[in-house]
Amino acid sequence: MHYTIKEVSKKYNLSTHSLRYYEKEGLLPFVERNEQGNRIFKDKDFEWLDIICCLRNTNMPISKIKEYVDLCLEGPETICKREDILLKHKEYIENEIKNFNSYLGIVDNKINHYIKEQKSIICK
Repeated sequence: MHYTIKEVSKKYNLSTHSLRYYEKEGLLPFVERNEQGNRIFKDKDFEWLDIICCLRNTNMPISKIKEYVDLCLEGPETICKREDILLKHKEYIENEIKNFNSYLGIVDNKINHYIKEQKSIICK
């Protein structure tokens, strides 16, 4: 099945501008075009988009995603390099999760403080 850039944009909650930008930057080298020059996405393209969006949504720089995509296109001899990129990014994500859990604890403490304050005001 084929999908338009608008359909893909909606599916991934990305602007068509972002998809065009990703293509221009070499992150979507697999996207084909029809006779009119319109981009056409296929089901197999979604696996690529899934990993690209995942990496971007977890703050991997475009240049690093491009490096990863280029290595994928080079073939199986680059598997170790790709794994290394993903392992380093996984470590970054894990550190971010730790940071956010710490922030969540601070917010929870403040909420609990307000709940106690409300109870003391209501009970008086």
